[in-house]
This record gives sequence, structure tokens and C-alpha cells, in this order.
Amino acid sequence: MSVLADRREAGSEGLLSPSELEAALHRLGAERYHSLHPFHKLLHGGALNRGQVQAWVLNRYYYQSRIPLKDAALMSRADDRELRREWRHRIAEHDGDLNAEDGGNEGGIERWLVLAEGVGLDRELVVSCRAVLPATRFAVDAYIRFVRERSLLEAVASSLTELFAPKIHQERIAGLLEHYDFANEQTVAYFKRRLKEAPEDVKFGLAYVTREARTRAEQEAVLDAVRFKTDVLWSQLDALHHAYVEPGHIPPGAFVPEDRQAGSGRRQELL
Repeated sequence: MSVLADRREAGSEGLLSPSELEAALHRLGAERYHSLHPFHKLLHGGALNRGQVQAWVLNRYYYQSRIPLKDAALMSRADDRELRREWRHRIAEHDGDLNAEDGGNEGGIERWLVLAEGVGLDRELVVSCRAVLPATRFAVDAYIRFVRERSLLEAVASSLTELFAPKIHQERIAGLLEHYDFANEQTVAYFKRRLKEAPEDVKFGLAYVTREARTRAEQEAVLDAVRFKTDVLWSQLDALHHAYVEPGHIPPGAFVPEDRQAGSGRRQELL
């Protein structure tokens, strides 16, 4: 049954069992997750040049850097101490530990910056976020607002795209290592770490929504939250494809790859 069929029949059906709700979530991923986007197909297949990969890394950093803000916003709304205890490690997963220099977790943001430097980007430019696409900024900021303003159930549910993340990380690791000279153990470390972190995170989130969504309307809100999150992810790739692949319209103020700068007169080869 398709996701649309699920929605049409929701009004006439009763409460979904936990396994039925999880199956509906997986159908959403099969139809809507950004692993299906043409930009990712190009990236994982080695068909992007240096500047296009740089644009992806730079814009994706804005998303990565805002995840702790999203998680902090969610925690600030939670009266449930157990939820806060469980959720707070997600911030450390991205921001890292205070003792990172002494062998602690450096965090996903730092690992992403290693990738950025590996593809030839300036760290300060990436961290400043001043060159991200407007659509990237709008999509990510909308995600943070969603978590701040919608119900706590919907906020937790929006994280459940992590159900589908391990597969794309596996594809990305293999594709980058096969096709791009910049790819090595250091530059793909972010994705390898998420292979372990994401399943642990989603286990709690899935248990929470199946327990707390006590009516069919609440279950539909869970599914709608995941739909919204897939839109957030997909729209970022739409913007990248439009600006850096086809038709190639880079908006004012956004990152301009070297081969697209005035007077360059040459195209970059694959990394």
C-alpha cells in the first residue's frame, strides 16, 4: 500500500499497531527519502566535479551545525526527565566533548569540517555559513521552527528519518572512496560514525512515538512530521541541483566554485 493510500484510509481505520506504524514509516522512506534524489545519485556515482562537491559539503554544514540547536530546542520543551536524559547525548554527538583533545569525542561537526578541508574548502568560510544557498537556510530554519513550535510528539517524530540513514551512509562511504581522491578514512569518518549513532538514536525515538501516539490522529501527526522532514532534506538537494548542476543558477551571495568564477575559462575535473 502506498503512503497516499495510507492517508486516504486513515479516517476509516482504527489505531495502528506498533508494527503497522513502523511499516508506514518505512514506506515513507522508500518513497520520499533524499537517497532517491538525482543529486545524491550523481554524488555517489562519482559524476560531480570538485566545485559541485564543495557546494554540497558547504551547504550541508549549515544543516549539520543546526542539529544541536534543534535538539536543545526539543529538550527545553520536555518535562519528562527521562526524555531529556536520553536526548542530551545527541548534542554531544554533534558538538563533541570538552575533552576532545584528550581523546574524547570530537563530534560530528568537527568531523564534517575535516571533510570540508579535505575537499579544499576554507574552514572559516564554511563555519561562517555566509555562502550557503538561501533555500538551504530557509529549509533548515524551518526545521528548527517545526521542532520549537509543534507538539513534542511531532518534534521527536521528525527525527525518525534516521530510520533510513544507515543505507545512505553506506552508499556514500562506498561511492566517495571509489570515485574521489579526497576520500579517505579521515574525510569519511562522519558517515562511519553515524552508522553506529543513528540506529541507537532512532531506537529511542521510535519507541517514544509508538508509545505516545495514542490515537490515530496522533499517529497521522507522526507520519506527517516525517513527511515534513523528508521535504526539508529533499528541498536542500533541489536547491543544490538547481544552482550547481542544471540549470546552474547560483543566487547572489552564495558559494561560487572556482570553475564558475568570472575569468576562470576552465571546468574542474572530478576530485
